Amino acid sequence: MITQLLLKDAAVRRGGRLLFEGVSLNLAAGEACALTGPNGSGKTSLLRAVAGLVRLEAGTIGFGDLDPADARGEGLHLVGHADGLKSARTAREELNFWSRWTGGAQASIQEAAEALDLVSLLDLEVRRLSAGQRRRLALARMLAAPRPLWLLDEPLSPLDAKWREGFSALMKRHLDGGGLILAAVHDPLPVATRSLELRQ
Repeated sequence: MITQLLLKDAAVRRGGRLLFEGVSLNLAAGEACALTGPNGSGKTSLLRAVAGLVRLEAGTIGFGDLDPADARGEGLHLVGHADGLKSARTAREELNFWSRWTGGAQASIQEAAEALDLVSLLDLEVRRLSAGQRRRLALARMLAAPRPLWLLDEPLSPLDAKWREGFSALMKRHLDGGGLILAAVHDPLPVATRSLELRQ
C-alpha cells in the first residue's frame, strides 16, 4: 500500500518545451497537496508523470519502498479533465466496468453510487448526464475500488456547491484513513493541504 509519494528534482518536457524542473515533494499518508500554477505550467503533466503516463526529463518519482510499477498498477487513481467515460454506455455499465477493472467489488460499487447520489442515474446513457453528474460518476470509481493515492485534476470544477461540500467530506474521510491526495487546482481545496507551485 502506498504510504509515501516522493518527487525529487522532477522535470518534464513536452513538445520540445521544458514545462518545469527541480520540483520536489515528500507527501505522506494522511496528507493532501494542492498543485498550483498558471495554465501551461505543467500541473496536468506532473499528475500524469506520477501515474506513469508521461516520462520525466530529469529527476525521480518514488513510492516509498514499493516498486513504482506495482504502486501505479494497484495503488493510485487518476481523475483528469477528460472523464474517460463512453457516452453511449449507461452510467451503470461505466461504473461497473471501471470499478471492476481496478479491483472493486459489487457491494462497494453500490456504496459508491449511493455516496455520490448516482443510483437514480445509473440506467441513463452517459451522454444524457450533466457535466457535474459525469464528474460524480468518474469520482465514484475511486470509492468503488479504494486505492491510497488520488491524483485529481481540477476535481471540483464541474460540481455545484452541494457536491463540492459533499466531495470535500469524502476527501477528508480518505485522508483520515491514511490516503494521500495530489490535486491540480486553481481554487483552494476544501481540506487542509500543503501547496506546491509550478512556475514556467
